[in-house]
Amino acid sequence: MEYARSPLYAAIDLGSNSFHMLVVREVEGSVQTLAKIKRKVRLASGLDSNLMLSDEAMQRGWDCLSLFAERLQDIPPENIRIVATAALRSAKNATSFISRANQILGHDIQVITGEQEACTIYQGVAHTSGGKGKRLVVDIGGASTEVIIGEGFDAAALTSLDMGCVTWLETHFKDRSLTEKSFSRAIDGAKQVLSPIVKRYRELGWDVCVGASGTVQALQEIMVAQGMDETITLAKLHRLRKQAIGFGQVEELDIDGLTLERALVFPSGLSILIAIFEELGIESMTLAGGALREGLVYGMLDTMCEQDIRKRTIKSIQSRYQLDTAHADNVANTALSLLKQCGENWVTEPVAPTLLNAASSLHEIGMSIGFKGDGEHAAYLIDNLDLPGFTRAQKRLLAEMLRHYREQLVPVGQQSAISPNSANRLLRLLRLAVILCHRRDSQAIPEVTLKAEGDTLSLALPEHWLETNALMATELTMEAERQSDNHWPLTVQ
Repeated sequence: MEYARSPLYAAIDLGSNSFHMLVVREVEGSVQTLAKIKRKVRLASGLDSNLMLSDEAMQRGWDCLSLFAERLQDIPPENIRIVATAALRSAKNATSFISRANQILGHDIQVITGEQEACTIYQGVAHTSGGKGKRLVVDIGGASTEVIIGEGFDAAALTSLDMGCVTWLETHFKDRSLTEKSFSRAIDGAKQVLSPIVKRYRELGWDVCVGASGTVQALQEIMVAQGMDETITLAKLHRLRKQAIGFGQVEELDIDGLTLERALVFPSGLSILIAIFEELGIESMTLAGGALREGLVYGMLDTMCEQDIRKRTIKSIQSRYQLDTAHADNVANTALSLLKQCGENWVTEPVAPTLLNAASSLHEIGMSIGFKGDGEHAAYLIDNLDLPGFTRAQKRLLAEMLRHYREQLVPVGQQSAISPNSANRLLRLLRLAVILCHRRDSQAIPEVTLKAEGDTLSLALPEHWLETNALMATELTMEAERQSDNHWPLTVQ
């Protein structure tokens, strides 16, 4: 059968807890999600003591794949990847399940090894998560947990461990009771599984740590619902453990922010993550932008090799929304120059220059909808676009900055990416950079010096510049008044 060239790609992950299907297309050097289908099959819970899958578990899987098969009909076979992980690696009767599953899907399923799974997960993280230096990746699945260290797109250590949120539920929370004893038993059991890799991983070290599992996503949703920032720490994990114990039984678990869908396996996943934090000495973790399915998709695309994921994301959005990239570069360079002149202690968060650059590069995105209210348009777009390389909290900050990048000045709204003081300081610099670049010509940008003492800014322009550039002089004067009205003194001379 002949297929016309299609931009559609599909990745299916037959996990031990859930089956997932992701359908995407490539748009302007970026991946656009067209469909996500997820079903809680809990295949691993159908494994008996002899590692035989029950008929009921297999039927749940086949029923799910019947849904997936309909969506695959119009996608060329070479654009489809279907993999199975830990439960089907372990099941002695996996062949029986896979034989029928292949017929249902009309495509072959590949049962990947633990190392292949870890490698693919890492590629999914590397293509969707920001940050420089070595990266520690943790993915807690239904029947296995992958722990990886890598840098850029290259993994240095790949490990798949035989523990997951479904198997740990059946092993350590079988009676569904949530007690200090059951949590301790689950945590200690996870530490025993981890023990062979601890020394090597600690020696390799890492600069950033990300989690790529449903457990980590659930944790982030809980923390946001409870007014915490998005960074996971050991203290927060133990706080949530105590909350869970307070409910007594898994069936009664009703933590604010925890969905009913995740509640059953949340205590077991939480226990595994606590063990990983304690054994590896992890200080903090954030949610990754992608994992196994994204790794499968990017593996089929050979055009996305940009190492800086955030840079790739910005370029893609600029192209999709036909932004003036030369002007955006001028604003970004000016804003970053102003930030540098303020001194390294004025805004202390290391990620601040990256966020200021992103906001500057995308500041006119709202104009693709309309000039009037462009700040609100920009905030809406940034809030709702996929931004690989940026966390949810960072997206929120970018949206708030772009909401008020010109005209009316309002302090940055609620966000948890950086401190409120730092966020407002970045907004002030963005607004100044936009004014200084208003002629949209790099040759017309004045050489300025900016001094910062606390919240007081002093902007100095070349002699007689303001006299010969009346419009910019007026805009800077108005901006000084707006910032001073917010108790942020700004002088212009």
